[in-house]
Amino acid sequence: MNTLPRSTHPRGGLYYEDFDVGAVLHHRLTRTVTQMDNMLFSNMTLNPQPLHIDAHFCATETEWGRPIVNSLFTLGLMIGISVNDTTLGTTIANLGMSEATFPAPLFEGDTINVMTEIAAKRESKSRPTAGIVDFLHRAYKQDGTLVAQCRRQAFMHKRPTAS
Repeated sequence: MNTLPRSTHPRGGLYYEDFDVGAVLHHRLTRTVTQMDNMLFSNMTLNPQPLHIDAHFCATETEWGRPIVNSLFTLGLMIGISVNDTTLGTTIANLGMSEATFPAPLFEGDTINVMTEIAAKRESKSRPTAGIVDFLHRAYKQDGTLVAQCRRQAFMHKRPTAS
């Protein structure tokens, strides 16, 4: 039977104590984005922006010549890819996301990979069993181009004490 390291939650996430400021995690999961992803997300969020859903508009009226993947989908995918290696089962809540930028477009057929840097952490002032971790997430497409980044603060469980 495989045993998990002491610091890992049974679901795979890390506890507050396990994050070292400055550490960089290269996430194993990657994802190729499809036209269906972009269309469904744009439609589910009631976003009629033709930059995301209208191939003819993009071909005739934009510099890109094709639809751009919805940036909020890109943001969610970037953070989602990080969850298995960071917060699965150990996060209490996301406290916020800031400094989100999208320096290059993401298109249908691009494959993204994600890395996360631990930017900061501090113990909770209101809860002795929790702490706050600042993650810097960065997503790159297959050619190494940075397509998204953000800072995310997560409210994290500390490792349970033995009773």
